[in-house]
Amino acid sequence: MRVDRVRLQNFKCYGDADLSLERGVTVVHGVNGSGKSSLLEATFFALYGSKALDDRTLDDVITTGEDETEIELWFTHDGRDYHIERHLKLRGDRATTTKCVLETPAETIEGARDVRHEVTELLRMDAEAFVNCAYVRQGEVNKLIHASPSDRQDMIDDLLQLGALEEYRERASKARLGVKSVLDGQREVVDDVRTQVQRKEDKDLHERLNGLESRRTEINEELEHFETQRDQAQETLETAEDVLERHTETQAEISDLADELEELRAKISETEQQRNEAKDRIRDLETEREALEDEREELLSAVDLEETTVDARIETLEARDDDLRDDLEEVRVAITETNGELDRLRDAAADLEEQAETAREKASTLEDRLEDDSAAIEDREGDLEELADEIATTRAKFDDAPIAFGEAADKREELEQRREELTDEINESTAERKTVENAIDEGERLLEEGKCPECGQPVEESPHVDVLDDKREELTTIEERLAELEADREDLDDRLERLADLRDAERRVERLEENRENIEQLLTEKRDTLTERREQRETLLEDAEEYESEAAEKREAVSDLEETVEDKRAELGEINSERAEIKPELESLRRIADIDDEHDDITREIETLRERRQSWHQLNEERRDTLSSKRERKRDLESEFDDGRIETARTDKQTAESYLEQVGDKLDELEEKRTEIQNAIGAVENELEELERLRERLSDLEARCEQLESLYTEAETLQTTYGELRTELRQRNVETLERLLNETFELVYQNDSYASIELDGDYRLTVYQKDGEALEPEQLSGGERALFNLSLRCAIYRLLAEGVEGTAPMPPLILDEPTVFLDSGHVTQLVSLVESMRKLGVEQIVVVSHDEELVGAADSLVRVEKDATSNRSRLEQGEPPETALLAAE
Repeated sequence: MRVDRVRLQNFKCYGDADLSLERGVTVVHGVNGSGKSSLLEATFFALYGSKALDDRTLDDVITTGEDETEIELWFTHDGRDYHIERHLKLRGDRATTTKCVLETPAETIEGARDVRHEVTELLRMDAEAFVNCAYVRQGEVNKLIHASPSDRQDMIDDLLQLGALEEYRERASKARLGVKSVLDGQREVVDDVRTQVQRKEDKDLHERLNGLESRRTEINEELEHFETQRDQAQETLETAEDVLERHTETQAEISDLADELEELRAKISETEQQRNEAKDRIRDLETEREALEDEREELLSAVDLEETTVDARIETLEARDDDLRDDLEEVRVAITETNGELDRLRDAAADLEEQAETAREKASTLEDRLEDDSAAIEDREGDLEELADEIATTRAKFDDAPIAFGEAADKREELEQRREELTDEINESTAERKTVENAIDEGERLLEEGKCPECGQPVEESPHVDVLDDKREELTTIEERLAELEADREDLDDRLERLADLRDAERRVERLEENRENIEQLLTEKRDTLTERREQRETLLEDAEEYESEAAEKREAVSDLEETVEDKRAELGEINSERAEIKPELESLRRIADIDDEHDDITREIETLRERRQSWHQLNEERRDTLSSKRERKRDLESEFDDGRIETARTDKQTAESYLEQVGDKLDELEEKRTEIQNAIGAVENELEELERLRERLSDLEARCEQLESLYTEAETLQTTYGELRTELRQRNVETLERLLNETFELVYQNDSYASIELDGDYRLTVYQKDGEALEPEQLSGGERALFNLSLRCAIYRLLAEGVEGTAPMPPLILDEPTVFLDSGHVTQLVSLVESMRKLGVEQIVVVSHDEELVGAADSLVRVEKDATSNRSRLEQGEPPETALLAAE
């Protein structure tokens, strides 16, 4: 695999960047923090998406201040071209993938999950395998050597796809255990079912069923006999009950007829009484009608109808009375309204007189307040003169000060900031002094032990023994610097104290000037108020005179209205006199009209009573006919039944009821027995059906157990096969990896100190010196450990390239800041390692470093710089210098 091109937009520190990579060694060069590592992270992220971010989120890859990013990657794999494009966008406070597309020679794949799956299948490694094999990230150069043997084993097994065999073995083991669990359960079920079959066979169910069916037949015959006898007794009972019921009904009818006869006699008597009462009522009404006719004649003689009728005369008088009543109401309303207006005018006059008095009192009060305000204004003017003197005195403090009035706050802030900077420098110098002192102590201790104070190696032939003198000179320089900084801070403290007094004077002047402004504003308000109150007093006096004038007018209007009320009251008396003259004649006429109505009512009532007497007479004649018919029906019913027939029916009923009661209990007993036997037959039949089902289930379970036993044997064989295959392949890989590691380490570390490296089956590493002494990799020096780890990474890379079945071109070998732990000599050996990997066939190697020796070893160079203004990184591609240590192929 080879990365051809990377294009970025708003990715981390990059605004717009477009980088093309060639075969061979490419060095990405630039100062720390310029964005070199971000360029490699973009390539990693383009391939694996969020899986390349460790514990970070998608938000972290979008440039600060932007809301979307784009990453494109073009690469060649197995001679074919591929293109990945990812777009992210901030939605609220989190980023989401808006586009993720992988274009292959055969198809286009969309979606982050599907693209990541395709890349993993294509490279035969996921994101974790990629960083363990091809991508040595910054700070992880010692990751493999610091890992435990089991973790190192898991990493390498996963890279070589041996982890899949272990996963298959575990699956086979789980499957075997699962089959064993199911098989044990099935065996327990088989034993249980077999026991149930045996128990049911021991019950001899068929013989029990035949006996129960014979007993059921006997009980059915006995039930049929007693049911026949019961039906005959029931028939006799019903016949006797019919006779007795008919006799009871006849007796009831005779009794009802006697009651009806008595009721008819009572009704005839009652109706005759009503006819006599109606006759007496007619006589009384005729007397009352004659008295009304006499009263009417008397009333007519007292009134003069002339040529009109009673009703017409009543209508004329009532109309005149209505007119008088309306006139009376109008006069009363006028009197009421005039009285209301009189009360309103009296109240208004009183209110106006009260307002005039109030206005004069307020004017007097304002006169007193005017005198007080004038005195207060004179006092405030004196206060202003005192404040002016005090302000001038306070400002005089700045006459001999190093700063002008108003500059104290800014100057003090400037000095306090400088003091903080001095304090930070003092703290940093103190920390440096402590670090140097610790280094001197540690160096002296190592010298006492005969070791180099810088690298920890024996002092003989070491070029770093004089490091302690350098450290002591550095300590003296730091202590001198600390003394200067302390003196500067003390001087600043004195100046800050003087500035504090001047700042207090500025605040005092500010407060005094604020007070002066307040008093001046108050004086202005007082003077305005004084003028307003003088004008207000004059207005109040004018209002008082106006109120008094209006009150006098109201009093005069009251006098005029009182005369009007007297006139209306005289008119009211005349109307009442005329109504008194009309009233007696109107009452007599109304009585005459009432007498005519009463006379007509009495006449109608007399006619009604005469009609009722005739109706009641006819009703009694009908009742007498009905009375005769019912007497005849009663005599016929009394002769229908004799006592002997009734007694026989009673005897038959009693005998039948006694037998039916006894036979019912017997039938219930037999029914209960038959039900019990029927239930027992059903239970036996159910048990026979259950026995048959158990036999079929037992046969199925035994066949299932045979299948599970066969499956258990197959799973056990598969588990053993996977384990043996993994062990065999791991041993081959260990041997190959040990050989490749020794070859690589020998290429980059050519000295006489170490003889070989051993890698055992559990991936434990051991380094052997020339004298045969064994060392752990952690015991190597810092630079040697870094080279050892890089050699191990390269050896794994070679093993993966050689050991994977089929065509699987390896990705570029990417080294991010591999020189962190290397001195200049070890850097030269790193250059040799890079050169050896290229000679072994690695098509593309990308190294991120600011080391000049590596820069000179590049086939192509990418410089990364950061704009201090925009804080954005930019790329510049170029050729390496002519002093390159690696020859281009």
